[in-house]
Amino acid sequence: MSYFRELPDILYQSQSSDRNSSQDYVRVKNLFRRVKLRDDLQNVFTLFNKYQIKDGARPDTVAEANYGSADYDWVVLLTAGIINVTDQWPLSDKDLYRYAENKYGNELTAVRFYETTEVKDSNGRLILPAGKVVDSNFTIPNPSNPNANLNPVTAITNYEYEVRKNEDKRSIYLLKPEYLQIYLNDMRRIMYYEKSSQFVNRRLAKTENTRNTLP
Repeated sequence: MSYFRELPDILYQSQSSDRNSSQDYVRVKNLFRRVKLRDDLQNVFTLFNKYQIKDGARPDTVAEANYGSADYDWVVLLTAGIINVTDQWPLSDKDLYRYAENKYGNELTAVRFYETTEVKDSNGRLILPAGKVVDSNFTIPNPSNPNANLNPVTAITNYEYEVRKNEDKRSIYLLKPEYLQIYLNDMRRIMYYEKSSQFVNRRLAKTENTRNTLP
């Protein structure tokens, strides 16, 4: 992930026991320097394409397909609002089954809840939408026979529930390729350090040496 190459550096006071002097510093990436998509751009849909993540696709393969380089996997994640890949990126069908099997064991195909199926009258008017969570014995009057009731209910198993959650993760918004360079330039400007007591240059800052300042 080339995102870490974009992070500025910081000179941090060495904690090593074999340091040469109290003036020794270690140059590291400033992991606390983070960026996210600007709030005012998140709702500008002309900047994004709706994208459906295919089975088995990874952030790097999506980046390769859309931006020509796997190094922009972090752009895929940031612009999609994904912070935790483990929880927010969809599993492959095979991995999902293994995950659900480990999670539920013998209860994999047990009923998790019941929900309504769609019901329309003879004129095609919607009487009951699908997807409403109800009890298993839920009924409504039969629009074709007022003297009878319908039980428009279907059972959703634990596995079906996990499949639905996983499928919801497949739909993301990707930054359009023509805006990639603008985004990169904007992000790099944000990463630059401003002048302060810790400033060395735009890409490097230096922490205070507490061995010199503490009594």
